[in-house]
Amino acid sequence: MTRTQVPGLGAPLRNAKPVIGLAVGRGTGPELADVFERVLGALTARHPHGLAIERSPRLYHSYVSLRAERDVHRIRALTAQDADHYERFCRTVAGQGTAAIFRTAINAQSLYLVRQRLRAVKVDLLADAGRSLLLVRDQAQGFYTGDNRHTPGEVTRTMTFSQEITEAVVTYALRRAQHEWPDGQLDRIVMAYKFHLLDGALDAWVSELADRLGIRIDLFQPDTVNRNLLTHGLPDRTLIVAGNEWADIMHVMLLDRFGSDRQENRCTENVCLDPGLAGLVEYQTVHGSADDLAGQDRVNPVATIRAAALVAERHAGCPGAVRATEQALRTLDERGVRTSDLGGRHSTAAVVDALLDVLEAPDAEGAPKDAALVGGS
Repeated sequence: MTRTQVPGLGAPLRNAKPVIGLAVGRGTGPELADVFERVLGALTARHPHGLAIERSPRLYHSYVSLRAERDVHRIRALTAQDADHYERFCRTVAGQGTAAIFRTAINAQSLYLVRQRLRAVKVDLLADAGRSLLLVRDQAQGFYTGDNRHTPGEVTRTMTFSQEITEAVVTYALRRAQHEWPDGQLDRIVMAYKFHLLDGALDAWVSELADRLGIRIDLFQPDTVNRNLLTHGLPDRTLIVAGNEWADIMHVMLLDRFGSDRQENRCTENVCLDPGLAGLVEYQTVHGSADDLAGQDRVNPVATIRAAALVAERHAGCPGAVRATEQALRTLDERGVRTSDLGGRHSTAAVVDALLDVLEAPDAEGAPKDAALVGGS
């Protein structure tokens, strides 16, 4: 399977003007949106048709900005409004042919309502010392989705698991694994879900699917997956399909243990499996909205920089953008150019300025562009 055949890995556009969606949340969202636009603009400067950014007109709430409302009914209403608006934005830009969106952090409750409706999975490939782990997080069902009903002193949350969505998530994960490891070698397929709470339904669905596909899928409780990781580590290639109840908590731990990275520096992607969205991909930072840093020019821009590089390479016809960006980030690290959370003394803008000064952005054919043409603020 080639890159262009895998939903979520859009074909580079060399013969048309690429359009990238942008959705911005409160907190440090506006600052990081500026970082994304600057870096993406530099990386795509030689695209023969230019690049357009379609920005959502709504500034979405963070959890902190919602809590300032101090009223449950008001918070519920704003949560629903944000979710409805962002869903419409995603469907609209996808319908117009946009393949990718960059989104800064927004309130998780609104976000997971959208992910449920668009049947999203989060994808992250972690690699370390010859081992690689492909983590596919099921965001389309389970406790993170669903609806709340409020009565005095009580919240009742109703959520759903379905065989259709389970099969769609696993099928996508297998296709993605084939893309990441095209030689077909996959040592183990693991699913991490609280299936003991579902009356045997989920394991029956998984067994039926595995038999139909002629493969082995190990469905475990989350604590069993954790114990196996601690005791045995990972085979060289492992695919983990996981419910958010486990994967959201464990993502940071897996980054540390197997990816040798920090969440502040990491971006990831969410792929929409809803057939009406044609595999729309939403890129995001792993870190949150960092409202306490808003307006201070102190937020770490590295994850956003990496998201811009992925978008440039996969969706804006700029092969080599990721390599060039990683080289520039290594140069900054060697020079000690970093924000305070990484032990440095540089502002957000100073880090981005320094990156653009050393970045050798590729042209539309993949040839490096002279750094002097893309440097500076």
